[in-house]
Amino acid sequence: MSADHYFSAEPSAPETRERIEFTVAGRDYALAASRGVFSAGRLDPGTAVLLRKGGLPDASATGTFLDIGCGYGPITCVLAAEAPAVTVYAIDVNSRARALTEENAGTLGLADRVRVCAPDDVPADVEFDQIWSNPPTHIGKAGLNELIDRWLARLAPQGVAWLVINRNLGGDSLHTRLEGLDWVVERTASQRGFRVLRVTRKTT
Repeated sequence: MSADHYFSAEPSAPETRERIEFTVAGRDYALAASRGVFSAGRLDPGTAVLLRKGGLPDASATGTFLDIGCGYGPITCVLAAEAPAVTVYAIDVNSRARALTEENAGTLGLADRVRVCAPDDVPADVEFDQIWSNPPTHIGKAGLNELIDRWLARLAPQGVAWLVINRNLGGDSLHTRLEGLDWVVERTASQRGFRVLRVTRKTT
């Protein structure tokens, strides 16, 4: 499937349902996916690395989280399930992805704490205590930088962002670029060709 399909607002690929099963932190998930949505046939390897190596929240976590490029919702659903006191905003340009995320959150009983919306529909006054993303590197370097900059600007003062980037698709250059923009960036893991980056604001 070309990137034009799952990075489009209205994917042209026919909707064909899949069931994606995976386990994170000892909890089993079975989510609905479909053609026309990112990694519809499996849990994306980068997403798997992020959920395995990122600093997943626990039941003590509070606040508002963001999942950038939610796809059919694996990151959103894991965050909401692991941290029952948080609200998770799930954003994606793809309308089919958003519908699937809403459906999956509902199936798991998480719908009351998941806000699924298009990027431009996120309220302007919302800050995020945590940002999580396996961002769409295939939109190109300029598009990726614009996307990351847009949402990191909404990170709360003491917030943390967890990003996973393929090493061969700009993981190390993104690390360097963010440090140059005065973010504190720590590579917490490197697995299967993916870099897991922990990003925070520099304290004065």
